[in-house]
Amino acid sequence: MRTPLTFRKILPLCLAFFCLIVTVPLRGEAAEKTRVILDSDMVEMFDDGVAMLMLLQSPQIELMGVTIVTGNTWAEAGTANAIRQLEGLGRDDIPVVVGTTPMRIKERFAKIKDEYRRFGRGHDVAYAGAADFPEPSSWQAAYRARFSTEPTLSPVKEDAADFIIRTVRENPGEITIAAIGPATNLAAAIEKDPGIVPLIDRVVYMSGAFFQQGNTTPAAEFNVWVDPESLKKVVRAPFREQIFFPLDVCEKMTLSADDFYAFKEATDNPVFQDMMNHHYLNGLFSSGSDRSFIWDVLVAAYLLDPSIITEERTLPIDVNDTYSLSYGQTLAYVGYGPEGSQSARLVTNVDQERVLAMIRRVFDDI
Repeated sequence: MRTPLTFRKILPLCLAFFCLIVTVPLRGEAAEKTRVILDSDMVEMFDDGVAMLMLLQSPQIELMGVTIVTGNTWAEAGTANAIRQLEGLGRDDIPVVVGTTPMRIKERFAKIKDEYRRFGRGHDVAYAGAADFPEPSSWQAAYRARFSTEPTLSPVKEDAADFIIRTVRENPGEITIAAIGPATNLAAAIEKDPGIVPLIDRVVYMSGAFFQQGNTTPAAEFNVWVDPESLKKVVRAPFREQIFFPLDVCEKMTLSADDFYAFKEATDNPVFQDMMNHHYLNGLFSSGSDRSFIWDVLVAAYLLDPSIITEERTLPIDVNDTYSLSYGQTLAYVGYGPEGSQSARLVTNVDQERVLAMIRRVFDDI
């Protein structure tokens, strides 16, 4: 005999159905996007450029703007590279904002050989970024010199620090700073308006070498070495969260020359094919190297999928900004850090296969 349904039996079914309705998004309902400012010393394609493309292509990310800092390139040349990549994608909706290069950095670059003589060289002995080149007279001059044509887009007429302040103020608690270059722009922003610090959701860096030697000097990783004073100001600010992808993880993942050739073949976009040829296939790999690190790409990969992290430590950190043998060294303290230091998440390993799959998708889509 079939037992009649009683209220007591029906009630759990009704509750379960109600929970399903309120927890499953309606069709067409979009998940909230992560709002990101990319602060970059932009080079063509790998590594800064690919990081930008990953963020642009992701439906999970709203790229609020790209602020350019001197590091791998002078800010003017980095601006030209960012503009050219956006032109290649047909994107005119992303603000590119030029940062100011402090005179102290220009003066250091002018006597870089003396600094190397005094402090030594790291294992990346052939690279000094912008210090290897004269400063361009303008971003337009840098664009014409590299791409032999006229730009169709332009950066916005605002300083990078002011752009960061304004964007954070207009979106309190919602902005992630992806800091994949020296910390000059971010330091200038928080020095000008310290009140933005608690309004920033998090800062994710490609910077530092906490448990290994640096690559530019034995003590310093490149992004820190360019401007240790700025990074010290930034890491001592009480942000909600700071996450570092230092050399400790970046130098565990390399891509081969064959990988780069495959990426180039995956796209028929002439802008990006030219960049791959110029910077890597006719540049780095033609000089005898057969592998390359992808540094900044890991920050973008994390923002797309935080679960790529497989190992990390949370420790108090600091930066040595004293002009000495250990100038630019990033320090992690197993015990207590010095007064004023803040704790940060230090990533030491990632799921490399998943990162590689993300990179492949970039080239399949451009």
